[in-house]
Amino acid sequence: MITDQRHEQFMERIQRGEKIEATDWMPDEYRKLLLKLIHMHAVSEIMGAFPEKEWVPKAPTLKRKLAIMAKVQDEVGHGQLLLRVAEDLAAPLGKTREDLMEDLIEGRVKFHNVFHMESPTWADAGVIGWLVDGAAIINQAALLSTSYGPYARVLKRICAEESFHMQHGENIILALAGGSKEQRRMLQEAVNRWWESLIFFFGPVEVTDAARRMIDYRIRTKTNEELRQQFLKKYVPRIHSLGLTIPDPNLRYDEESEKWIFTEPDWKKFGEIVRYNQGPKSQERLKLRRFAHEDQRWVREAMVRSQKMQVV
Repeated sequence: MITDQRHEQFMERIQRGEKIEATDWMPDEYRKLLLKLIHMHAVSEIMGAFPEKEWVPKAPTLKRKLAIMAKVQDEVGHGQLLLRVAEDLAAPLGKTREDLMEDLIEGRVKFHNVFHMESPTWADAGVIGWLVDGAAIINQAALLSTSYGPYARVLKRICAEESFHMQHGENIILALAGGSKEQRRMLQEAVNRWWESLIFFFGPVEVTDAARRMIDYRIRTKTNEELRQQFLKKYVPRIHSLGLTIPDPNLRYDEESEKWIFTEPDWKKFGEIVRYNQGPKSQERLKLRRFAHEDQRWVREAMVRSQKMQVV
């Protein structure tokens, strides 16, 4: 009875638009849904650095090298900020920050499908910055109104930095689009390569039970399809304005429904890529993450010892 009353009071706070803090009482379901979302977001930021990290030594100019290096550092930093938020939620469930990273390495937590894919050309680095980060901004901006205060505050910084990342990618895209025939061909191939992944990025069209509960709790305020439609509305005209084509013959805007019609991605294929880490680069990038985690363990342990000594 007491728990029911607390849940009712909690939902009243949610409906009033109040922010929930880490020290507040919250239902177990709310905590677990929130932790699942933020944990995946955190590890996706970290794994999202790898496709572009590959281009740090191969960027065409020193200026491009410095810019993409800074972007990689930002993405890892976003992951660290989000892990700190997730850590507070995980502690009452008996999990530590180390456990959250071990979950990634051991394949117990998923990361976004786009970061399992190959980035074989410099145009891929541009498409990641322009379209993948553009999709991420749409997703994250919708979460700024989330009911969980610590997540909302961290997202303000992340969204601001992601907007620079998107502009960085756009700058690469514009240079290639205005370049030689070979550069434009390379750019078109990159768009072709990433399009289906981008459509999948926002998740299934149907609203799952878990997604419905997150909306009830105001963890999220928009459905996957609302976010995908927002992406299409913004980026389809921009892609066409550069003289590029989109590899979907069924893509069109339906005036009656006021929605974009598109060919659905191969949900089964991409679902298995994410669920089982079976993408073209999944295992290679997880191996690099595993090496970095183990090779730098002594740094983490030294920092923990130092903090304990300062407290004493």
